[in-house]
Amino acid sequence: MSKKIMDQLNVSPLPEPTVLVTTKTDDKNPNIITIAWTGVFSHSPAIVYIAVHPARYSHSILKESMEYVINIPSENLAKVTDYCGIVSGTKVNKFEETGLTPIPATVVKPPLIKECAVNIECKVKDIINYGSHDIFVGEIVAIHYDEEAIKEDGNPDLEKIMPYGYSFGEYRSMGEKLGVAGYSKR
Repeated sequence: MSKKIMDQLNVSPLPEPTVLVTTKTDDKNPNIITIAWTGVFSHSPAIVYIAVHPARYSHSILKESMEYVINIPSENLAKVTDYCGIVSGTKVNKFEETGLTPIPATVVKPPLIKECAVNIECKVKDIINYGSHDIFVGEIVAIHYDEEAIKEDGNPDLEKIMPYGYSFGEYRSMGEKLGVAGYSKR
């Protein structure tokens, strides 16, 4: 039987979804930031969050605009997603450098990324500081899906969306379906 080994406090083993967040103010070009610390706070009302370090270029844009779009990249965008996380928007226009296509959102100023199958428009309701990062709590004001990413029953098709995650400095696919909610009791 193997034993547990205590390690230094490190949150890296927690699997994290990987998303591209777009930001924009009236006087700045749209920017893209790669975020792995994101998730759902509430489904009613629909509340999500992103965690951003204050030193990041997008942090000041977020504070000024109080809006963002969470764009969910498919596995085929992993290299572009990595690039958007390591290059600063103060130095390059990430849309031009990556070839990603900005398209107008319906409610907020930051654009949607056309190449992402899912785009979630958010308005910031609160900013909470927890040490190293600020949490931008956003209310979802619109969600967009590529038509091909919706199944006949109207639900999103994860096989077509192909989201992926980040853990221990690696991007990893989600893999095969293991079951559905409540399958342990059926």
